Amino acid sequence: MAQRPRLRDLGIRVGEGTPGPHNAITDVAGVRVGHATIIEGEGPLVVGKGPVRTGVTVIDPHDGDIWTEPVFAGCHILNGNGDMSGLEWIRETGLLHSPIAITNTHSVGIVRDSLIGHAVKTREPGSDYWSLPVVGETWDGRLSDIAGQHVRPEHVDAALADLRGGPVAEGSVGGGTGMLCHEFKAGIGTASRALPSGMGGWTVGVLVQANYGRRGLLRIDGVPVGEAIPVGEVPSPWRQPRQGIAFDEGLSGRQGSIIIVVATDAPLLPNQCARLAQRSGLGLARTGGLGATSSGDLFIAFATGNRGLPAGEGPPESHGVIELRALVDTALDPLFEATVEATEEAIANALVAAETMTGRDGIVAHAIPHDRLVQVMRQFGRLRA
Repeated sequence: MAQRPRLRDLGIRVGEGTPGPHNAITDVAGVRVGHATIIEGEGPLVVGKGPVRTGVTVIDPHDGDIWTEPVFAGCHILNGNGDMSGLEWIRETGLLHSPIAITNTHSVGIVRDSLIGHAVKTREPGSDYWSLPVVGETWDGRLSDIAGQHVRPEHVDAALADLRGGPVAEGSVGGGTGMLCHEFKAGIGTASRALPSGMGGWTVGVLVQANYGRRGLLRIDGVPVGEAIPVGEVPSPWRQPRQGIAFDEGLSGRQGSIIIVVATDAPLLPNQCARLAQRSGLGLARTGGLGATSSGDLFIAFATGNRGLPAGEGPPESHGVIELRALVDTALDPLFEATVEATEEAIANALVAAETMTGRDGIVAHAIPHDRLVQVMRQFGRLRA
Protein backbone atom coordinates (compact mmCIF):
# COMPACT_ATOMS: atom_id res chain seq x y z
CA MET A 1 0.00 0.00 0.00
CA ALA A 2 1.44 3.36 -1.06
CA GLN A 3 2.28 5.82 1.69
CA ARG A 4 -0.53 8.35 2.06
CA PRO A 5 0.22 12.04 2.66
CA ARG A 6 0.47 13.17 6.26
CA LEU A 7 -0.90 16.36 7.81
CA ARG A 8 2.26 18.39 7.19
CA ASP A 9 2.41 17.20 3.59
CA LEU A 10 -0.81 19.15 3.11
CA GLY A 11 0.74 22.33 4.54
CA ILE A 12 -0.98 21.98 7.93
CA ARG A 13 0.99 22.26 11.15
CA VAL A 14 -0.17 21.80 14.71
CA GLY A 15 1.21 23.97 17.49
CA GLU A 16 4.60 25.62 17.86
CA GLY A 17 6.95 22.71 18.50
CA THR A 18 9.39 21.03 16.13
CA PRO A 19 8.87 17.37 15.19
CA GLY A 20 11.64 14.80 15.27
CA PRO A 21 13.16 13.43 12.04
CA HIS A 22 10.24 11.07 11.33
CA ASN A 23 7.52 12.94 13.27
CA ALA A 24 6.75 9.62 14.91
CA ILE A 25 6.98 7.76 18.22
CA THR A 26 10.06 6.07 16.77
CA ASP A 27 11.94 9.37 17.08
CA VAL A 28 12.46 8.30 20.70
CA ALA A 29 15.67 6.30 20.29
CA GLY A 30 15.15 2.54 20.37
CA VAL A 31 11.36 2.58 20.05
CA ARG A 32 10.03 0.33 17.29
CA VAL A 33 6.54 -0.24 15.86
CA GLY A 34 5.15 -3.26 13.99
CA HIS A 35 1.76 -3.99 12.43
CA ALA A 36 -0.21 -7.01 11.28
CA THR A 37 -3.24 -6.08 9.14
CA ILE A 38 -6.14 -8.43 8.37
CA ILE A 39 -8.46 -7.49 5.49
CA GLU A 40 -10.56 -10.40 4.26
CA GLY A 41 -13.92 -10.80 2.52
CA GLU A 42 -16.77 -8.50 1.62
CA GLY A 43 -20.54 -8.46 1.69
CA PRO A 44 -22.99 -9.44 4.45
CA LEU A 45 -21.73 -10.20 7.95
CA VAL A 46 -21.33 -13.89 8.75
CA VAL A 47 -19.99 -14.27 12.28
CA GLY A 48 -16.85 -16.34 12.28
CA LYS A 49 -16.20 -15.80 8.57
CA GLY A 50 -16.20 -12.06 7.97
CA PRO A 51 -15.83 -9.63 6.43
CA VAL A 52 -12.72 -8.87 8.50
CA ARG A 53 -11.15 -5.43 8.93
CA THR A 54 -8.88 -5.71 11.97
CA GLY A 55 -5.32 -6.36 13.14
CA VAL A 56 -2.75 -5.72 15.82
CA THR A 57 -0.08 -3.07 16.40
CA VAL A 58 2.91 -3.58 18.71
CA ILE A 59 5.22 -0.96 20.23
CA ASP A 60 8.59 -2.08 21.59
CA PRO A 61 9.85 0.48 24.15
CA HIS A 62 13.61 0.06 23.61
CA ASP A 63 16.28 -1.84 21.70
CA GLY A 64 17.06 -4.27 24.53
CA ASP A 65 14.95 -7.04 26.03
CA ILE A 66 11.94 -5.29 27.55
CA TRP A 67 10.87 -8.57 29.17
CA THR A 68 13.93 -8.49 31.46
CA GLU A 69 14.86 -4.77 31.37
CA PRO A 70 11.78 -2.73 32.22
CA VAL A 71 11.33 1.02 31.92
CA PHE A 72 9.49 3.47 34.13
CA ALA A 73 5.87 4.00 33.11
CA GLY A 74 2.59 5.47 34.26
CA CYS A 75 -0.99 5.53 33.03
CA HIS A 76 -4.14 7.62 33.09
CA ILE A 77 -7.79 6.78 32.43
CA LEU A 78 -9.97 9.62 31.14
CA ASN A 79 -13.00 7.34 30.80
CA GLY A 80 -12.90 3.65 31.56
CA ASN A 81 -15.30 2.02 29.09
CA GLY A 82 -12.43 0.00 27.64
CA ASP A 83 -9.57 -2.27 28.58
CA MET A 84 -5.81 -2.18 28.79
CA SER A 85 -4.33 -5.23 30.46
CA GLY A 86 -1.34 -5.03 32.77
CA LEU A 87 -2.06 -1.58 34.20
CA GLU A 88 -2.45 -2.70 37.82
CA TRP A 89 1.15 -3.93 37.90
CA ILE A 90 2.30 -0.64 36.36
CA ARG A 91 0.38 1.30 39.00
CA GLU A 92 1.92 -0.88 41.70
CA THR A 93 5.55 -0.82 40.58
CA GLY A 94 5.83 1.99 38.02
CA LEU A 95 7.52 -0.45 35.63
CA LEU A 96 6.62 -1.56 32.11
CA HIS A 97 7.85 -5.12 31.50
CA SER A 98 6.45 -5.84 28.03
CA PRO A 99 5.81 -4.47 24.57
CA ILE A 100 2.54 -2.55 24.25
CA ALA A 101 0.01 -4.03 21.84
CA ILE A 102 -3.22 -2.52 20.51
CA THR A 103 -6.01 -4.49 18.83
CA ASN A 104 -9.81 -4.79 18.76
CA THR A 105 -12.01 -5.21 21.81
CA HIS A 106 -12.60 -8.94 21.45
CA SER A 107 -8.96 -9.86 20.80
CA VAL A 108 -7.24 -8.51 23.91
CA GLY A 109 -6.99 -11.98 25.46
CA ILE A 110 -5.44 -13.76 22.49
CA VAL A 111 -2.95 -10.93 21.92
CA ARG A 112 -1.96 -10.93 25.59
CA ASP A 113 -1.53 -14.70 25.64
CA SER A 114 0.44 -14.62 22.38
CA LEU A 115 2.83 -12.03 23.77
CA ILE A 116 3.41 -14.24 26.80
CA GLY A 117 4.01 -17.22 24.51
CA HIS A 118 6.54 -15.22 22.51
CA ALA A 119 8.43 -14.30 25.69
CA VAL A 120 8.31 -17.82 27.11
CA LYS A 121 10.02 -19.20 23.98
CA THR A 122 13.10 -17.15 24.87
CA ARG A 123 13.33 -18.51 28.44
CA GLU A 124 14.82 -21.68 29.86
CA PRO A 125 12.24 -24.45 30.38
CA GLY A 126 11.11 -24.61 33.98
CA SER A 127 12.22 -21.06 34.79
CA ASP A 128 10.19 -18.90 37.16
CA TYR A 129 9.53 -16.37 34.40
CA TRP A 130 6.10 -14.68 34.24
CA SER A 131 4.63 -11.67 32.44
CA LEU A 132 1.66 -9.28 32.57
CA PRO A 133 1.70 -7.73 29.07
CA VAL A 134 0.03 -4.43 28.24
CA VAL A 135 -2.66 -4.79 25.56
CA GLY A 136 -5.18 -2.04 24.75
CA GLU A 137 -8.26 -2.11 22.55
CA THR A 138 -10.88 -0.17 20.65
CA TRP A 139 -14.04 -1.51 18.96
CA ASP A 140 -13.99 -2.10 15.20
CA GLY A 141 -17.36 -3.86 14.94
CA ARG A 142 -18.90 -1.26 12.65
CA LEU A 143 -16.75 -2.48 9.76
CA SER A 144 -15.47 -5.86 10.91
CA ASP A 145 -16.71 -9.24 12.17
CA ILE A 146 -15.44 -8.47 15.65
CA ALA A 147 -17.38 -11.36 17.22
CA GLY A 148 -15.48 -13.77 14.95
CA GLN A 149 -12.24 -13.08 16.86
CA HIS A 150 -10.05 -13.28 13.77
CA VAL A 151 -6.79 -12.11 15.37
CA ARG A 152 -4.67 -15.20 16.02
CA PRO A 153 -1.22 -15.87 17.50
CA GLU A 154 0.40 -15.80 14.06
CA HIS A 155 -0.79 -12.22 13.60
CA VAL A 156 0.89 -11.20 16.85
CA ASP A 157 4.05 -12.97 15.69
CA ALA A 158 3.83 -11.09 12.38
CA ALA A 159 3.52 -7.74 14.15
CA LEU A 160 6.54 -8.57 16.32
CA ALA A 161 8.51 -9.61 13.24
CA ASP A 162 7.53 -6.29 11.62
CA LEU A 163 8.98 -4.18 14.47
CA ARG A 164 11.11 -1.38 13.05
CA GLY A 165 12.26 2.16 13.69
CA GLY A 166 11.92 5.06 11.28
CA PRO A 167 8.66 6.01 9.52
CA VAL A 168 5.52 4.37 10.89
CA ALA A 169 2.64 3.17 8.70
CA GLU A 170 -0.55 5.03 9.61
CA GLY A 171 -4.27 4.97 8.95
CA SER A 172 -5.97 1.64 8.22
CA VAL A 173 -3.16 -0.62 9.40
CA GLY A 174 -2.59 -2.96 12.32
CA GLY A 175 -4.96 -2.46 15.21
CA GLY A 176 -6.36 0.61 13.46
CA THR A 177 -7.53 -1.25 10.35
CA GLY A 178 -11.25 -1.05 11.10
CA MET A 179 -11.33 2.11 13.22
CA LEU A 180 -13.32 5.34 12.76
CA CYS A 181 -12.74 8.83 14.15
CA HIS A 182 -15.15 11.76 14.07
CA GLU A 183 -17.21 9.71 11.60
CA PHE A 184 -14.35 9.55 9.09
CA LYS A 185 -12.11 6.55 8.44
CA ALA A 186 -9.09 6.67 10.76
CA GLY A 187 -6.92 4.22 12.70
CA ILE A 188 -3.24 4.50 13.68
CA GLY A 189 -1.52 7.88 13.84
CA THR A 190 1.75 9.13 15.28
CA ALA A 191 3.72 12.34 15.79
CA SER A 192 6.64 13.66 17.85
CA ARG A 193 8.21 16.79 19.28
CA ALA A 194 11.93 17.45 19.84
CA LEU A 195 12.57 19.98 22.59
CA PRO A 196 15.25 22.67 22.18
CA SER A 197 18.57 22.00 23.86
CA GLY A 198 17.84 24.72 26.39
CA MET A 199 14.84 22.70 27.55
CA GLY A 200 16.82 19.48 27.77
CA GLY A 201 16.73 18.37 24.14
CA TRP A 202 14.36 15.53 25.02
CA THR A 203 12.06 13.87 22.51
CA VAL A 204 8.39 13.03 23.05
CA GLY A 205 6.62 10.64 20.68
CA VAL A 206 2.95 9.69 20.59
CA LEU A 207 1.06 6.88 18.87
CA VAL A 208 -2.74 6.68 18.87
CA GLN A 209 -5.40 4.22 17.82
CA ALA A 210 -8.23 6.68 17.15
CA ASN A 211 -11.81 5.37 17.13
CA TYR A 212 -13.98 8.01 18.77
CA GLY A 213 -16.00 11.17 18.31
CA ARG A 214 -18.72 12.85 16.32
CA ARG A 215 -18.20 14.92 13.21
CA GLY A 216 -19.25 18.33 14.47
CA LEU A 217 -16.65 18.33 17.25
CA LEU A 218 -13.58 17.73 15.07
CA ARG A 219 -10.96 20.47 15.35
CA ILE A 220 -7.55 20.53 13.66
CA ASP A 221 -5.15 23.28 14.77
CA GLY A 222 -8.18 25.03 16.26
CA VAL A 223 -10.18 25.03 13.01
CA PRO A 224 -13.76 23.60 13.17
CA VAL A 225 -13.16 21.08 10.41
CA GLY A 226 -16.08 18.88 11.42
CA GLU A 227 -18.55 21.74 11.07
CA ALA A 228 -17.07 22.73 7.71
CA ILE A 229 -17.22 19.17 6.32
CA PRO A 230 -20.51 17.88 7.80
CA VAL A 231 -22.09 14.47 7.36
CA GLY A 232 -24.35 15.98 4.71
CA GLU A 233 -21.25 16.43 2.55
CA VAL A 234 -19.22 13.34 3.53
CA PRO A 235 -21.60 10.71 4.92
CA SER A 236 -21.16 9.11 8.32
CA PRO A 237 -20.61 5.34 8.53
CA TRP A 238 -23.26 5.25 11.25
CA ARG A 239 -26.91 4.61 10.43
CA GLN A 240 -27.80 7.66 12.50
CA PRO A 241 -25.05 10.32 12.61
CA ARG A 242 -23.95 11.25 16.09
CA GLN A 243 -25.45 14.41 17.53
CA GLY A 244 -24.70 16.68 20.46
CA ILE A 245 -26.42 19.09 22.79
CA ALA A 246 -27.53 21.39 19.96
CA PHE A 247 -30.00 18.73 18.78
CA ASP A 248 -33.17 17.96 20.73
CA GLU A 249 -33.47 14.43 19.38
CA GLY A 250 -32.63 12.25 22.36
CA LEU A 251 -29.36 10.70 23.41
CA SER A 252 -26.75 9.91 20.78
CA GLY A 253 -25.21 6.47 20.26
CA ARG A 254 -21.90 5.18 21.62
CA GLN A 255 -18.97 7.51 21.13
CA GLY A 256 -16.06 5.08 20.61
CA SER A 257 -12.61 5.01 22.18
CA ILE A 258 -8.95 5.93 21.83
CA ILE A 259 -5.69 4.40 23.01
CA ILE A 260 -2.79 6.84 23.42
CA VAL A 261 0.82 5.73 23.94
CA VAL A 262 3.40 8.36 24.90
CA ALA A 263 7.15 7.71 24.83
CA THR A 264 10.04 9.94 25.88
CA ASP A 265 13.77 9.65 26.36
CA ALA A 266 13.63 12.07 29.30
CA PRO A 267 14.60 10.59 32.70
CA LEU A 268 11.14 10.54 34.26
CA LEU A 269 10.00 8.74 37.39
CA PRO A 270 6.77 6.69 37.35
CA ASN A 271 4.58 9.44 38.81
CA GLN A 272 5.96 11.84 36.22
CA CYS A 273 5.13 9.34 33.46
CA ALA A 274 1.57 9.24 34.77
CA ARG A 275 1.41 13.03 34.60
CA LEU A 276 2.65 12.91 31.00
CA ALA A 277 -0.01 10.33 30.13
CA GLN A 278 -2.65 12.55 31.67
CA ARG A 279 -1.61 15.50 29.47
CA SER A 280 -2.25 13.48 26.31
CA GLY A 281 -5.93 13.85 27.16
CA LEU A 282 -5.59 17.59 26.53
CA GLY A 283 -4.43 16.87 22.99
CA LEU A 284 -7.47 14.63 22.60
CA ALA A 285 -9.71 17.45 23.86
CA ARG A 286 -8.17 19.94 21.44
CA THR A 287 -9.15 17.60 18.61
CA GLY A 288 -12.73 17.19 19.85
CA GLY A 289 -12.67 14.24 22.24
CA LEU A 290 -15.03 14.38 25.22
CA GLY A 291 -14.34 11.24 27.23
CA ALA A 292 -17.97 10.18 26.79
CA THR A 293 -19.55 7.53 29.01
CA SER A 294 -19.41 4.99 26.19
CA SER A 295 -15.75 5.79 25.42
CA GLY A 296 -12.61 4.00 26.56
CA ASP A 297 -9.94 6.72 26.73
CA LEU A 298 -6.87 4.89 28.04
CA PHE A 299 -3.41 6.45 28.08
CA ILE A 300 0.04 5.08 28.94
CA ALA A 301 3.43 6.81 28.98
CA PHE A 302 6.90 5.32 29.37
CA ALA A 303 10.34 6.89 29.74
CA THR A 304 13.64 5.41 28.57
CA GLY A 305 15.86 7.95 30.34
CA ASN A 306 16.84 5.43 33.04
CA ARG A 307 18.05 2.30 31.26
CA GLY A 308 19.36 -0.77 33.02
CA LEU A 309 16.56 -1.00 35.59
CA PRO A 310 16.33 -4.42 37.25
CA ALA A 311 13.27 -6.59 36.69
CA GLY A 312 10.50 -5.91 39.18
CA GLU A 313 11.06 -9.11 41.15
CA GLY A 314 14.72 -9.66 40.33
CA PRO A 315 17.21 -10.38 43.13
CA PRO A 316 18.50 -7.15 44.69
CA GLU A 317 22.05 -6.02 44.08
CA SER A 318 24.16 -3.68 46.22
CA HIS A 319 21.70 -3.93 49.11
CA GLY A 320 18.81 -3.11 46.74
CA VAL A 321 20.00 0.43 45.95
CA ILE A 322 20.19 1.77 42.37
CA GLU A 323 21.10 5.19 41.06
CA LEU A 324 18.55 7.13 39.02
CA ARG A 325 18.27 10.40 37.14
CA ALA A 326 15.10 12.48 37.26
CA LEU A 327 13.78 15.83 36.14
CA VAL A 328 12.57 18.37 38.67
CA ASP A 329 8.85 18.86 38.26
CA THR A 330 9.14 22.38 36.85
CA ALA A 331 11.18 20.95 33.97
CA LEU A 332 8.18 18.84 32.93
CA ASP A 333 6.18 21.72 31.47
CA PRO A 334 7.88 21.63 28.04
CA LEU A 335 7.26 17.87 27.95
CA PHE A 336 3.60 18.49 28.76
CA GLU A 337 3.29 20.93 25.86
CA ALA A 338 5.10 18.54 23.54
CA THR A 339 2.74 15.72 24.55
CA VAL A 340 -0.37 17.80 23.91
CA GLU A 341 0.83 18.92 20.48
CA ALA A 342 2.05 15.48 19.41
CA THR A 343 -1.22 13.87 20.50
CA GLU A 344 -3.30 16.33 18.52
CA GLU A 345 -1.14 15.85 15.43
CA ALA A 346 -1.10 12.06 15.80
CA ILE A 347 -4.91 11.99 15.73
CA ALA A 348 -4.93 14.24 12.66
CA ASN A 349 -2.37 11.99 10.96
CA ALA A 350 -4.59 8.97 11.64
CA LEU A 351 -7.40 10.75 9.80
CA VAL A 352 -5.32 12.06 6.90
CA ALA A 353 -3.51 8.76 6.29
CA ALA A 354 -6.64 6.61 6.18
CA GLU A 355 -8.35 5.68 2.92
CA THR A 356 -12.05 5.09 2.34
CA MET A 357 -12.96 1.54 3.37
CA THR A 358 -16.00 -0.66 2.77
CA GLY A 359 -16.66 -3.08 5.61
CA ARG A 360 -19.29 -5.61 6.57
CA ASP A 361 -22.75 -5.29 5.03
CA GLY A 362 -21.45 -2.74 2.54
CA ILE A 363 -20.93 -0.08 5.24
CA VAL A 364 -18.62 2.64 3.92
CA ALA A 365 -16.28 4.71 6.10
CA HIS A 366 -15.16 7.68 4.05
CA ALA A 367 -11.71 9.19 4.35
CA ILE A 368 -11.47 12.87 5.10
CA PRO A 369 -11.12 14.56 1.67
CA HIS A 370 -7.69 16.19 1.50
CA ASP A 371 -8.74 18.89 -0.93
CA ARG A 372 -11.61 20.01 1.30
CA LEU A 373 -9.43 19.88 4.40
CA VAL A 374 -6.85 22.13 2.74
CA GLN A 375 -9.61 24.46 1.55
CA VAL A 376 -11.06 24.76 5.04
CA MET A 377 -7.69 25.36 6.67
CA ARG A 378 -6.90 28.05 4.09
CA GLN A 379 -10.25 29.68 4.71
CA PHE A 380 -9.38 30.03 8.40
CA GLY A 381 -5.83 31.23 7.68
CA ARG A 382 -4.23 28.12 9.14
CA LEU A 383 -2.57 26.68 6.04
CA ARG A 384 1.14 26.92 6.76
CA ALA A 385 4.11 25.67 4.77
